[in-house]
Amino acid sequence: MDKQSFWYRAFDLYYDGFRNMRLGKTLWTIILIKLFVIFIILKIFFFPNFLKTHTEKGEESDFVATEMIERADQ
Repeated sequence: MDKQSFWYRAFDLYYDGFRNMRLGKTLWTIILIKLFVIFIILKIFFFPNFLKTHTEKGEESDFVATEMIERADQ
């Protein structure tokens, strides 16, 4: 890869920046833990698969279409 290309310079900027971090590594660890909690833990406990519990397999699109039409008429 040519050292003057945009992709090489962008990669080098981030690689050098992350390599020399001290506090930043701790902050990135906290960010990754928070993302894990948001997308995995909360999804499992607070956002169940509504369609799976209210429809048969293969009928999901009909259920959604019916609900959208009924709610639009209200």
